[in-house]
Amino acid sequence: MHGNWLHRNNRKDCILFFSGWGMDATPFRFLSAHDHDLCLFSDYRRLQPIDLAPFAGYERLHLIGWSMGVWAAAHLLADQAERFASCTALGGTLAPIDKQRGIPPESYAAMLDPFTQEVLDGFYRNMFDDEDQLVRFLAHRPERDLPGLQEEMIAFRDAFLNFGPGRDLYTHKIVTSRDRIFSGRNQMRAWGKGCGTVHNWPHFPFFLFSDWQELLPL
Repeated sequence: MHGNWLHRNNRKDCILFFSGWGMDATPFRFLSAHDHDLCLFSDYRRLQPIDLAPFAGYERLHLIGWSMGVWAAAHLLADQAERFASCTALGGTLAPIDKQRGIPPESYAAMLDPFTQEVLDGFYRNMFDDEDQLVRFLAHRPERDLPGLQEEMIAFRDAFLNFGPGRDLYTHKIVTSRDRIFSGRNQMRAWGKGCGTVHNWPHFPFFLFSDWQELLPL
């Protein structure tokens, strides 16, 4: 697992962003954080405990988990939930490989057997429903290789099967209703009726924003 500072300008508040499978910092560098520092976590091949000591100097910490990062953050930080002023789940669930509440296991398995460039390209397409946004993403796609991505998929599946659903530390749940990775229906089923804010967004909604603060609860 990697942690990278995308914005570190001695702000009073800091966002910890747990990205999805297959990501690194590259697709997110465009997004501003005028009022926050931001540390991005990615690559879940080896899940490691999160030491929040380096963030002790901030007045407020905010957590955003996206996609598979929703589970990863919950798994790693549930015992430290009180350290966060807000915890936002975006386009993911606490049971990420699940027929009713996440990605159906058969769909997950189909991506792995075999895992090819064509499979990866199809995944990228499914993150969007707008061709211009897809083209923009592909111009700044993650700098990851196929073997490493396959290893991460396997490791994530094994970790979820071993530890089970994450504990719910989230104070704010955003359901991405146009999602073709985590279906909006499964997200709503996972959080429960009335427990999430539904937005008509695709799986990768970040091109809809100009600043990370727009993803934080008001």
